[in-house]
Amino acid sequence: MKKIATILVWFLSSTGVILSITVLLHTINTPSHNSLAIAESDLANSILASSSQSYGKNIGEIKGMSTTVQAADAREVLLANFLERYSSPLQPYDEYAHKIVAISDKYGIDFRLLPAIAMQESNLCKVIPPETYNCLGFGIHKKGTLGFDSYEAAFDRAGREIKANYIDRGLVTPNQIMRKYTPSSTGSWGDSVNQWMSEMRYDDRDKGLELKTNADLNEFVASSSAK
Repeated sequence: MKKIATILVWFLSSTGVILSITVLLHTINTPSHNSLAIAESDLANSILASSSQSYGKNIGEIKGMSTTVQAADAREVLLANFLERYSSPLQPYDEYAHKIVAISDKYGIDFRLLPAIAMQESNLCKVIPPETYNCLGFGIHKKGTLGFDSYEAAFDRAGREIKANYIDRGLVTPNQIMRKYTPSSTGSWGDSVNQWMSEMRYDDRDKGLELKTNADLNEFVASSSAK
């Protein structure tokens, strides 16, 4: 009887071990729902979606301007990657990415718009009128060229004007802005700006070209932006 009891205990113990190992192997080999979601989702879209919410951690001031974006704001990573990819003179890249995101939040515009225009107008500040810091082709016409004391001042002025005189007046895509910003363009300006914005969205040059659309400039605007 004792032998039978011993065999029974051994059998049950062995069965439990086998079942435990089976469950463990199944768990290891079967991707979790979250893993599948991450694998199937577009990482940059997730970054942008999460980053377009209201932020709560103050990270200082830029020329008297207070911002409340998170210190680890992922939009800054996407933008810094974009600046570095094209060897922009806006360096350190992370510092200027932070400044441009802060300016965009200050005026309530998509953080990709200003650098996309700068890419189109000056190859991200590589080709500009001397001593002007004017990367966005803003205020450059036959009467003269608008100059600024710094790159930051140029982006700030452009952000303010584009918000007030374009976006707030219903021009909410690059193609709509093009008709007023550079009316001589036959469409290439808007097409290029959309490409650069798409590239920042996917953090990928090839995807930017392949998946570009006429961007909705209100899609990724922080809800904490000043109006």
